[in-house]
Amino acid sequence: MSEIFPPKGAVDLSAVEPKIALGALDGRYRGVVGPLVNDLSEASLNRARVFVEVEWLIHLLDKEILPGAPALTDADRAYLRQITTDFDGEAVAAMAAIESETRHDVKAVEYYLKAKLDAAADVLPGTVLPQLHEVVHIFCTSEDINNLSYALIIKSAVENTWLPQATGLVNDLRERALQAAEIPMLSRTHGQPATPTTLGKELAVFAHRLGRQLKRIKHTEYLGKINGATGTFSAHVTALPEVDWREVSRSFVADVLGLDWNPLTTQIESHDWQAELYADIARFNRIAHNFATDAWTYISWGFFHQNLAAQGSTGSSTMPHKVNPIRFENAEANLEISCGLLDVLAATLVTSRLQRDLTDSSTQRNVGTALGHSYLALDNLRKGLAGVDFDAARMAADLDENWEVLGEAIQQTMRVAAIAGAEGMENPYERLKELTRGNRVNGEQMREFVASLGMPAEFEARLLKLTPASYTGIAAELIENLPALED
Repeated sequence: MSEIFPPKGAVDLSAVEPKIALGALDGRYRGVVGPLVNDLSEASLNRARVFVEVEWLIHLLDKEILPGAPALTDADRAYLRQITTDFDGEAVAAMAAIESETRHDVKAVEYYLKAKLDAAADVLPGTVLPQLHEVVHIFCTSEDINNLSYALIIKSAVENTWLPQATGLVNDLRERALQAAEIPMLSRTHGQPATPTTLGKELAVFAHRLGRQLKRIKHTEYLGKINGATGTFSAHVTALPEVDWREVSRSFVADVLGLDWNPLTTQIESHDWQAELYADIARFNRIAHNFATDAWTYISWGFFHQNLAAQGSTGSSTMPHKVNPIRFENAEANLEISCGLLDVLAATLVTSRLQRDLTDSSTQRNVGTALGHSYLALDNLRKGLAGVDFDAARMAADLDENWEVLGEAIQQTMRVAAIAGAEGMENPYERLKELTRGNRVNGEQMREFVASLGMPAEFEARLLKLTPASYTGIAAELIENLPALED
């Protein structure tokens, strides 16, 4: 047992009111990730469960599937649907109180709704709602409600919150790529000076890569099922054999809830769509992580200057000259945490023992944390990118120190000249290797070498005009291949 810290007599922070968050997302970073609470919190899951139960009840009654069941009025439907729209902090507390008795989250939803049905008599004289206790949760196992609820909240979180942030990053990169389209920059392959590019083209590469992943994520299938205890409709056809239960299930999942119907399941919807989605988001994260590390490197070289006002950074606590690239470092860390969680979710959710086990119940409760760390990272990347200025002069100076990169252009031109019939163009690679490998070559030396080759005048003139800064091919024009994304 630790006897040093906390010191004796220290306040027990776990008992402090208001309650202190254990995790960083609900504590330090709540202001950034707060929008995800509306979809991926425990409260939002319960709200979705209420929504699914209410809509299932309405679906069955409006389709006249239950013989002898009363018809709903417009006022009845409005009252039922208001239970979801009015779901607030008081409702969260009421649900928690019921669950403390039931020790079962979905059963608590059922009891909560039955209490709401009884309360309808006070505001809707003559309503049939208090008579509908047995319709609540009929023909449902808990996983029928849960799988649909998770599909709804994950779909909403991705489409309404995460995707706009991710699309914003891609569009930010595209805009900065256009701004930097003509800025020449020395490339480095294997960390060594290589054929120059433009900064804009390099930013466009990331925008293109990330944009491809967004297309996959936007086409996610959000699957759902409602088919009973083992996916066989056994109780359904026993009680009401004349009903086309597959169509009832399909129409509810697809037409009412707007999800993709899964016709073949065990007790659970198999979660394969979730694994696919999390793998795609993790891949997006990793590409974004690649950008973060490159941006960090460009800052360390002085190619990017951080705007202090935009970054809001103090820098080092002891070295006042420093401006630390904290936005990009924070993004790296949170993308790594997000990917770790998403990988676990994708790997474990596709497996369930036989027709059902409960491991997915605890696992899925971490979806919000996984997406929260990604969302936080994207927020930092966007702020980090917006807070840097490009130093074209610094990049130009770097290019001017590396004339040897023109060796590739000279070699390939010698090959073309040789094919065209010019003499004295033998062994171009070996001759350039002797001149440049391990050597620093300046502009004068490179031009002297070109002039000594005896090339046809057309080729020689083109090479003599070439500089590292102008040796960027069509890099600036390649950005035209990058389409804009809709927010």
